[in-house]
Amino acid sequence: MTSADPLRNLGVRVGPNGGELRVFSANADAMELCLFDERDPNWLVKTRPMTRDANGVWSVRSRSLTVGSRYAVRVSGPTSPQNVFNPETLLLDPYARGMVRAGSDAWRGVVIEDGFDWGDVVKPATPLDHTVVYETHVRGFSKVNPAVPEELRGTYAGLAHESSIGYLRDLGVTAVELLPVQTFVSEQRLIQQGLTNYWGYNTLNFFTPHAPYASRGAQAAGPEAILAEFKGMVKLLHQAGIEVILDVVYNHTAEEGIGGPRTSFRGIDNATYYRQDEQGVYIDVTGCGNTVDFGKPVPQRLVLDSLRYWANEMQIDGFRFDLAATLGRGADASYSPDHPLLHAAIEDPGLQGVKMIAEPWDVGLGGWQTGNFPDGWSEWNDRYRDRVRNFWLADIAEARRNGQAPVGIGGFATRLAGSSNTFAPERGPLASVNFVTAHDGFTMADLTAYDVKHNLGNGEDNRDGTDNNRSFNHGAEGPTVDESILLARHKAMRNLMGTLLLSAGVPMITAGDEYGRTQRGNNNAYCHDSELTWLSWLRSREQREFEETTKRLLELRRTNPALRPSRYAVLGETTPNASHMDWYDATGSRMDDEDWNSPENRTLQYLVASTPDREEFNRVLLIVHGVEDDVEVSLPVAPGVESYQLLWDSATEVPIAEDPTLLLPGSTRLVGGASMQLFRANGPRVTEPGA
Repeated sequence: MTSADPLRNLGVRVGPNGGELRVFSANADAMELCLFDERDPNWLVKTRPMTRDANGVWSVRSRSLTVGSRYAVRVSGPTSPQNVFNPETLLLDPYARGMVRAGSDAWRGVVIEDGFDWGDVVKPATPLDHTVVYETHVRGFSKVNPAVPEELRGTYAGLAHESSIGYLRDLGVTAVELLPVQTFVSEQRLIQQGLTNYWGYNTLNFFTPHAPYASRGAQAAGPEAILAEFKGMVKLLHQAGIEVILDVVYNHTAEEGIGGPRTSFRGIDNATYYRQDEQGVYIDVTGCGNTVDFGKPVPQRLVLDSLRYWANEMQIDGFRFDLAATLGRGADASYSPDHPLLHAAIEDPGLQGVKMIAEPWDVGLGGWQTGNFPDGWSEWNDRYRDRVRNFWLADIAEARRNGQAPVGIGGFATRLAGSSNTFAPERGPLASVNFVTAHDGFTMADLTAYDVKHNLGNGEDNRDGTDNNRSFNHGAEGPTVDESILLARHKAMRNLMGTLLLSAGVPMITAGDEYGRTQRGNNNAYCHDSELTWLSWLRSREQREFEETTKRLLELRRTNPALRPSRYAVLGETTPNASHMDWYDATGSRMDDEDWNSPENRTLQYLVASTPDREEFNRVLLIVHGVEDDVEVSLPVAPGVESYQLLWDSATEVPIAEDPTLLLPGSTRLVGGASMQLFRANGPRVTEPGA
């Protein structure tokens, strides 16, 4: 960024002689800085007119604009369909790096001083092929954890407490993905219902950490202390080798639709920031009342400036972009993978090494774009989610009803091996963020216990939340004491978690799924800040056993590089870090076309060998059996394989350590109904054409 950059240094910059505020508005005809008393944010003490340059940037210098100053702007402009100026409204600077509340819908920017003692702590820089994402909520993670001091529960400091970090390290994840922590507010509708936006997908400002997630002491001390607590959290997580990824919501803002709150962008330059037609009607592809217009360069610049700030000043390791297809919509509102913002996020010098993860859809026309983001991006893979749920849940349910599952194992195998039918060869399997559940939708335990959603507590007569859950209650809706149903549910959970953590790609675990958390059938618990959504730290025996299963699976993923290739194999070539795959049926014979597609064949043996350039050679065999009857399999006879050693069996409630028994190729083994088994395949590496 050069000094000639016309949009440089937006927001406040402080020097020895006071500060300068710079705010963009292409359509305003006047703007003024308003300064407030530091103890009373509604006591206006000074105003200063701002002047506009040729590029639409309004600026003012003031000796009173110093660290700690509370400020806002007032903006006036012409009456037009696309603008809603009101010179009486006090507006928040879009680039404010500190904030305080001044009323129910009123905010003041606070001038802060950047800087923090990071010591010798640096970003972990975990390679993508070693990354395991743990999606969690800052408040919900530690809110009722008795090992965290009460005053820190549900805070940034609570997530950074030694007991929290110890739990994450013991579990074996490498990154926490935090639901939105940029300052957000609840929608007007929720406030009127007495509810709250717990998830936080309603951003008010893109540069400040959400104050209510700070400890009471930090909140009382003000924005600088809140910022220090957030950075302290990041530092301690990094010190433990855990990356921090933020779920960011740039696609819309908390100003909702026309008639909603006018707190910042709408009053400063509605025509520039929001997508609308010539009559001023919002073109809403987010379902949230407004859509930020990324067909214009200024909103693009806002996102890049925000990303750089969090990645460098806050030392954030990556970002997951909510409704990311919106960020790729140009001037005509259509999506393109060549959109300049999508490429700039990858290519910007200030964002090198930062993980970029797209939620690759929105609700607009042409909004489903899974597999269609540029090289350098990873994407939430909803096709993976749906196929895995179908195979272990919906297909099993249909087989019980009709005597046979609707499809064979081919589609499931494609997802297991890295979704090469979805992502371009140059992007490889690490473009896929694999998930079975996320913050929205059923938890993993609820997938196995409910056929339908139970969202009456959300105040929308059970209309909200998806009806396409692909779940299976195994014979009873919700809680039951039927032991056979409970055993089937527990095994289904082990199959779901096993598939997730043994698949090629980047796995994402939803917090609480590692032990089997329930939301009592609510698949859209966005408005519940309660024990329904907080992690429980009182675990049943079954939950402790499932947690041990998750740990064992994470250990197996970590110690078997064949399970985490970074590239797709190419037939007839030897490709480093592209695991070589061989596929066998239950008899140990090579799979043919009919085997892949026939509903009568839902048993697969997947022999996968690494082609490493950094780690030792490794080869494993995964047996997948998608029918509820037991089956006898013949272990494959394959070049170089001298024996097989059982590492994990999903039919077992408590995970085994490592079975010392060596099984010979060609020997038979009983595989329990609807289960998986993982073996180490011992023997020397054999190079073959295509290996």
